[in-house]
Amino acid sequence: YGEDTVGQGCLLARRLVENGVRFVEVNDGGWDTHNDNFTRVQEKAAVLDQALAALLADLDERGMLQDTLVVVATEFGRTPTIVEGNNGRNHYPKAFSCLLAGGGVKGGQKYGKTDEEGREVIENQVSVQDFNASIGYALNLPLDKEVYSPSKRPFTVADKGRPVLDLFG
Repeated sequence: YGEDTVGQGCLLARRLVENGVRFVEVNDGGWDTHNDNFTRVQEKAAVLDQALAALLADLDERGMLQDTLVVVATEFGRTPTIVEGNNGRNHYPKAFSCLLAGGGVKGGQKYGKTDEEGREVIENQVSVQDFNASIGYALNLPLDKEVYSPSKRPFTVADKGRPVLDLFG
């Protein structure tokens, strides 16, 4: 798993799930690479790769992966081009990747495609609402049920999104 916060968080997540905890979040503090993108991404990816691989392998080995949904997500991506002067990337909401594993998701697939530069989605675009609906679908949540925030604001899990059923086996 690794001795870092993400590795130890994934190990704790596995132990919590083994003991019946239904929802766990592991946060790595963000991937802001406004400066020194190449070094920061290499460091962050190495930590995530080790921790995520160990988590998925452990869940699978224990027969828990099929019933446990693992989500790696962000609220936006990074610009396809490097910003001159600081060797970084800025926020970019038009095209980015997320990962779903286990929880009934068919393994070994990619869904969606961008142009060569990674600027525009050109195939199977998934909106944030559809991504959330896919998570809700995997968790068997009632997607259209209206619930209320602590401030009494009404909302639904997927905000009119529809699950991407092609992701599931």
